[in-house]
Amino acid sequence: MFKLPEFHPPDFTAPPLRDAPLAQFKEVTKAGAAPEGYHATSIYPEYFQIRKGEWVLAEESRMDCVAVLDTCGAIEIREFRRLSPGDLVACGRREDGEDGIFVHTEAFAWQRPESEKFTFRTRISRETSFSYDYDELYNLLEHDREKGFLLWVLGPAVAFDKDSRDSLAAIIEAGFVHGVLAGNALATHDIEAALFGTALGQDIYTKRHARLGHYKHLDALNIVRQAGSIKAAVESGVVKEGIMASLVRGHIPFVLAGSIRDDGPLPDVFPNVCQAQDAMRALAKKATTVIAMATQLHSIATGNMTPSYRVMGDGTIRPVYFFVVDMSEFAANKLADRGSLTARSILTNTQDFVVNLHRKLIQKGC
Repeated sequence: MFKLPEFHPPDFTAPPLRDAPLAQFKEVTKAGAAPEGYHATSIYPEYFQIRKGEWVLAEESRMDCVAVLDTCGAIEIREFRRLSPGDLVACGRREDGEDGIFVHTEAFAWQRPESEKFTFRTRISRETSFSYDYDELYNLLEHDREKGFLLWVLGPAVAFDKDSRDSLAAIIEAGFVHGVLAGNALATHDIEAALFGTALGQDIYTKRHARLGHYKHLDALNIVRQAGSIKAAVESGVVKEGIMASLVRGHIPFVLAGSIRDDGPLPDVFPNVCQAQDAMRALAKKATTVIAMATQLHSIATGNMTPSYRVMGDGTIRPVYFFVVDMSEFAANKLADRGSLTARSILTNTQDFVVNLHRKLIQKGC
């Protein structure tokens, strides 16, 4: 049985936090700009002493933002672009309580691996063993299917192979996906596969190239644009199966963030970067587990807006798990190096990963 680690709050009755000053808040004078000496948030739980002995936790945090004290005494985390004149922003760059701000890096008392002074294989590579990570993920998926929010960040590679595409659709239908973040490409090539059995004109099973294959993704885009939306294309029976069809039928929210490279794009794609970020953030703030696969930019973006903890509806605090699945060591390690022991990297082919994940979940009778 999977068991979440226990949250250990700071002891505010013991020094040095007992003797810490109140956090200082300065008014915003220019829209979109923080006052001098602003405090930038991290991925960790952060507390602000607003009255003597009253430390307030920022419940919905994200890194590289600022902390705003609202009229009710709560701490709201905002992007710079959302600041308005008169907002009270926390200031101070000492994070040990000396400025009335405490960044709690030991909240879950993770066991750090012990090692000798000289040892081999301290960095993750393609030779690293990932059996434990897979087993942890299987158990975590079972737990969070019922008690959490499973957010998947998907690159188009998962739709380029018949078995991985079928497997991911089945994983969605089995309830292991609560939200999806992706770009235009994932949805376009999944729908191309549903309509023509190809991805970028190549058969997703035989790898044979279709005649006029370079038109296939454009034809898929055009068909959905004629329908008006992905949902309309699915509900009308134009798109009958696949990843996007499973999301629509399961009423599972997805965000497709636009790119300067996009063809079309699909009518559901956010063309404005700030609107896309807001939509992504709305799902990321719910996540208890994130699985980011074969999409470096979307994975990094999600990592930047996802804290290492989540305050649940009953007030309990739990860690947010972040799995990065990629063939590239750079891409995987970029996300794993977030300063959080809850991040895991699995270096493998994404298509194989999804197929293996599906088989294991089926074997366990989920």
